[in-house]
Amino acid sequence: MRVDDAVLAYGGGWVDRAGALRADPERVAALLAGPGTRVLALWRDHCLVAGDVPVRLAGDRAAQARAVADEAVFLGLDSGEPVFAVDLSGLTKDAARELAGATAVTDVRGLVGRLTPAEAAIQAYARGLLHWHRQQRYCGTCGRPTESRDAGHVRRCAGIDCGRLFFPRIEPAIIVLVEAPGSPGRCLLARHAGAPEGAYSTLAGFVEVGESLEDAVRREMAEEAGVVVTDVAYQGSQAWPFPAGLMVGFRATAASEEVRVDGQELLEARWFTRAELRERVAAGRPLGRVDSIDHHLLHRWLAED
Repeated sequence: MRVDDAVLAYGGGWVDRAGALRADPERVAALLAGPGTRVLALWRDHCLVAGDVPVRLAGDRAAQARAVADEAVFLGLDSGEPVFAVDLSGLTKDAARELAGATAVTDVRGLVGRLTPAEAAIQAYARGLLHWHRQQRYCGTCGRPTESRDAGHVRRCAGIDCGRLFFPRIEPAIIVLVEAPGSPGRCLLARHAGAPEGAYSTLAGFVEVGESLEDAVRREMAEEAGVVVTDVAYQGSQAWPFPAGLMVGFRATAASEEVRVDGQELLEARWFTRAELRERVAAGRPLGRVDSIDHHLLHRWLAED
């Protein structure tokens, strides 16, 4: 069973994104003001929650949030009912919490395990779009302000002689479980710069311009760990909108056991047997973030024994 057969956190979203509706501003406005519309309220990339549940606004409270929101974006249709997200970042934390009827603000990553993957997916979707809007206020070509279009899925430069369109960008990154050649089975884990002593994880890196995903795997493993890899095989992908990532998981086999870390991205790297990883789990050391694809890569590898 590959990782992509599993539903990872921030994936498996059930919302119909209804792309054809975005270009009809009158219909979008009618949906936004409709009685059945639900509104997700976020504050500076954080969910507004009541208890452990992200708030969904309706009626007068939704109208109040729309009136003061920095942005309102159309997320799609949930069983036919419109779902929007609003950004209350222009308010103080207390004002945003009071307006939304929330008890706290928290990162969606702190809610994983208490939300279904689909519920986490829509919160992360809203977070990613609203973050992009805050970062794309001005045109990178002429410097003039940009304006929201297509229900929040496009921004357009307001300059008459420019009019450049901007779309939300995805930043692809690869994450790799590298196996040692031969027996016994071992995988390569590394301690990254800034990580505490004894904290190991799989290797990862961003894809560069003019590079395939597989090329990125080979380059990153060589640059950071001095490892030449073969048999690069896709395992699955995961939305990672923190702020705009797409994590693409691979497995690969090292040509030799030689490891030479770069001393900058990675401080050390070593080979672990399955028995050693089980000992780490038993000692309370988790294998990767529970909401991340590296957690699944490692646990799938353990299960193959």
